[in-house]
Amino acid sequence: MLVSKEVEIGGKVLSLETGRFAKQANGAVMVRMGDTMVLVSAVAQSEPKEDQDFFPLQVEYREKTSAAGKFPGGFIKREGRPSEKEILSARLIDRPIRPLFPEDFNNETQIIAFVLSFDGENDPDVLGAVGASAALTISDIPFDGPIAEVRIGRVDGEFIVNPTNSQIKLSDVELVVAGSADSIMMVEGESREVSENDLLDALKFAQAEIKKIVDLQNELKEAAGKTKWEVKPKELDQALKDEVYSLAQEKQKQVVASVLAKEERSAKNKEILDEVNVALAEKYPEQEKVIGEILHDMEKDMMRERILNEGIRLDGRNTTQVRPISIDLAVLPRTHGSALFTRGETQSLTTVTLGTKSDEQIIDGLSEEYKKKFMLHYNFPPFSVGEVGRMTGVGRREIGHGNLAERALKIVFPQENDFPYTVRVISDILESNGSSSMATVCAGSLAMMDAGVPVKKAVSGIAMGLVKEGDKYAILSDILGNEDHLGDMDFKVAGTSDGITAFQMDIKIQGISFEIMEKALHQANEGRMHILSKMNEVIKQPREQLSTYAPRLITMHVETDQIGLIIGPGGKTIQGMQRLYGVEINIEDDGTVNIASPNRENATKCKEYIKKLTATPEVGEVYDGVITKLMDFGAFVEILPGKEGLLHISQIDNKRVEKVSDYFKPGDKVTVKLMKIENGKFSLSRKELLNEKSKSEKNKETAS
Repeated sequence: MLVSKEVEIGGKVLSLETGRFAKQANGAVMVRMGDTMVLVSAVAQSEPKEDQDFFPLQVEYREKTSAAGKFPGGFIKREGRPSEKEILSARLIDRPIRPLFPEDFNNETQIIAFVLSFDGENDPDVLGAVGASAALTISDIPFDGPIAEVRIGRVDGEFIVNPTNSQIKLSDVELVVAGSADSIMMVEGESREVSENDLLDALKFAQAEIKKIVDLQNELKEAAGKTKWEVKPKELDQALKDEVYSLAQEKQKQVVASVLAKEERSAKNKEILDEVNVALAEKYPEQEKVIGEILHDMEKDMMRERILNEGIRLDGRNTTQVRPISIDLAVLPRTHGSALFTRGETQSLTTVTLGTKSDEQIIDGLSEEYKKKFMLHYNFPPFSVGEVGRMTGVGRREIGHGNLAERALKIVFPQENDFPYTVRVISDILESNGSSSMATVCAGSLAMMDAGVPVKKAVSGIAMGLVKEGDKYAILSDILGNEDHLGDMDFKVAGTSDGITAFQMDIKIQGISFEIMEKALHQANEGRMHILSKMNEVIKQPREQLSTYAPRLITMHVETDQIGLIIGPGGKTIQGMQRLYGVEINIEDDGTVNIASPNRENATKCKEYIKKLTATPEVGEVYDGVITKLMDFGAFVEILPGKEGLLHISQIDNKRVEKVSDYFKPGDKVTVKLMKIENGKFSLSRKELLNEKSKSEKNKETAS
């Protein structure tokens, strides 16, 4: 049965349709706004795998290049592995829906979003999230939704829901917000140093629009929804639980109340687990996994209770304290900039590499191709958490964390006119126990200053946590890994002393109030300012000099009709200059010429050569030329690169010249004056300069 529902969002029609496409999926919905269309399917296995104790949710988002009337790039001409944009969009779908599946539902579930039509203005990523929620809502898959997702921009002080790409370029805020009818569940975005109150206003604006889309999905469910599968809760042997508590409760309470390093805490917890397993092995055989779950929940309850009742955390801090911070700059001698930022047991070693125009990253997707001059890459090797793992390439989490840190820092990155370099920031996480992405923001800011990148301000970041039981809650500054794992929220905020530049929030409960959000934002501000003060103690502004190993860039401008002259036939001229001076030359369509070299003197020489190459000869000017060819009637002289004139035999000397070869040979340098330009030909004179010199000397003698 074909069912279609629509609602107006921000002056545009959002429609949901089911019953025409992908009918064998548990649920499938086509979402449309403008001429952008996204088909989202939801499929789940009818039974969970045996002995599977986790929820295997897979979310895939793919952009078909045909949606924009384009061919895929490269030789294969077929879509390959997902791009960073597709991975980030898949995460925007995954994060808000994951907490809404029943706790005991472990059936393998897959959400696939295909972008099938793209109008160039309405971004399909948030439509994919709406489609995922709608497909799950009308399906028989257990799902405690619906939720909705919108993008918010602000232009000239006015908030816009689902702004077009052109409006986003003008916005001082761009955030993606997901939520239910009455609460916020996920936030991600960037801003140009806005205040906490501005961000709250944006979230409240988003909530009103989200409710409309949630209501639309409920209408679709009434018309086309299926009966949900029943999820049987796990049956726990109460006698086993009682025995575990009897054996471990006091020991676990002691561990929770002790200030321990991450490895020590893990070792103590393992001791307790091993002791309980040994004690109960005969009475409860093959129950090790269940015993582990009971002990995990015991630790979780104790940690949360201690925070809520005593305000004391696992490492002994109160709820607002930030862990000790240490900073070292220029730790790597041959990189262009480096910083080692350590906060508690989280450590980022971040480097900065300065490059040229040719190092820019080309981004090709559904929208028009563009280039990136600033990029940040985040790496999370397994040793950072004391584990052994396969090094199989960059994971989705690494791409997501790197993107968040990049958004936080790019706001302060200088304009191309002020700093023509391409910059790559690399964060290698060497230790991790809570918010390595925010450590990356701090280390990235410090490393850029160490490299001499003229960033406008320093940027710091902090991760906030939440423990909530009923109406009682506590907000935690600078959370540990365990507080993230056992808590209810991970809220990351980055910014300068003047405002917020990036933010990301994920929660594990079904929404939080604006009261909690407001308190978290203001507590985060206090933490950010504390971290900024520690950073400023080490370096307050970018270094004045670049690393001696960084390329030297010189920028100049030429007329656009002279670009071909610099390049030369088949690139001969530009390649010759690059070989001669040991430089790299990049020319923009507007006539901007960037010259890069490890040696600034060579870059300067190349610039002077290009000036001469593009200069227009003027009558009366004196030039230092080079003899290129001798003839019976005179010599040809190159006065500027590629520009030759004739030095007639009668203009070589102020006395009669019998043979040109008596005066010159090819390659000799000669100073001449341009006397005449006729039909594009240059007439030169050495004789005129000799006469002028003679006259000047006579005048001096007369004067004396």
